[in-house]
Amino acid sequence: MEELRPYLKLLSVPGVGPVRYRALVERFGSPEEVLKAPVASLAEVPGMDRPTAEAIKSHRDEDFVESQLRAVERTGTKVLSLWDLEYPPLLKEIPDPPPLLFVLGDPSSLSLQGVAVVGTRSMTPYGRSVTEELVRGLVARGFAIFSGMARGIDGVAHRTALEGGGTTVAVLGCGVDVVYPPEHRKLRDMIVRKGAVASEFPMGTKPEAQNFPRRNRIISGMSLGTVVVEAGEESGALITAAFALEQNREVFAVPGSIRAPKSRGTNRLIQRGAAKLVVDVEDVVQELPAPKGKVALRPPPSAEPELSSSEREVLERLSYEPKHVDVLSAEVGRTTPELLALLLSLELKGLVRQLPGAQFVRT
Repeated sequence: MEELRPYLKLLSVPGVGPVRYRALVERFGSPEEVLKAPVASLAEVPGMDRPTAEAIKSHRDEDFVESQLRAVERTGTKVLSLWDLEYPPLLKEIPDPPPLLFVLGDPSSLSLQGVAVVGTRSMTPYGRSVTEELVRGLVARGFAIFSGMARGIDGVAHRTALEGGGTTVAVLGCGVDVVYPPEHRKLRDMIVRKGAVASEFPMGTKPEAQNFPRRNRIISGMSLGTVVVEAGEESGALITAAFALEQNREVFAVPGSIRAPKSRGTNRLIQRGAAKLVVDVEDVVQELPAPKGKVALRPPPSAEPELSSSEREVLERLSYEPKHVDVLSAEVGRTTPELLALLLSLELKGLVRQLPGAQFVRT
């Protein structure tokens, strides 16, 4: 634990962000040597200024350092520095990798060949269904799934990866010992057991709005590519896509209806040539190197459940957009009780999902 002390001291200095931290350590060899260096030598480091150099010599937030050491020990958190062998290699390649990563779970999960799957917090049934389909396909081909553990698309991506027996990593905009959103506590615990939860923010950091764009560059930076499933024009998922483009990583987007607000962002990415249009998981897989030890081949198709002519007629009337049972009843010319019996059968076969308000969608 004591070896962390100089890393945390330097982290606490105002004005020493990721770029300056990296430049200082690479110039002087270690955080300990940075803290010992004279102001004049510190000021000579490219990108440094005199006030920050003086702050390195005068700023000593011992309370911060001690509280961090206690929290790390209490929670079993692992702290990776940029110079550790376990630090994710793809993340080292971005312009401003975090000098420290706080990790709950298996740190090696961060170095797996993975794909970021991100999107809106207020997803539609269409977005949920597409996320589940794409993540299942990616996990089956050996890819890890990286996301931000937010409500909506992120949460579905993590859960689907876990249900498929895959590995998933959640990158947080708060400390790893802070559960946000609070309803994802069980999900967080599952991710820690089957992958990792990571953050560049010190222990105890609250989920403040300005933290999340910084978090997004890590999600894209660890990933071979980023898939945006649903995103409005102001969605934070578009920030992740922008970082991925800056980092020279692949960007993919799922198209949606031109009338769907939650698809305006993804449609714009495709329209501008910033992202490859995704129809199925093969559109993603063929652009990425196969995970080591895995062959990225299409798995054999699963046998389609046997359907009666009545069930097939009902299924063909449904889409990924919700449809009320009364509308569907009029379209197929059946009474509501008859229709509900058919819908229940389709739901048991995994082909239909019921939503609140007597609405149904295809899965």
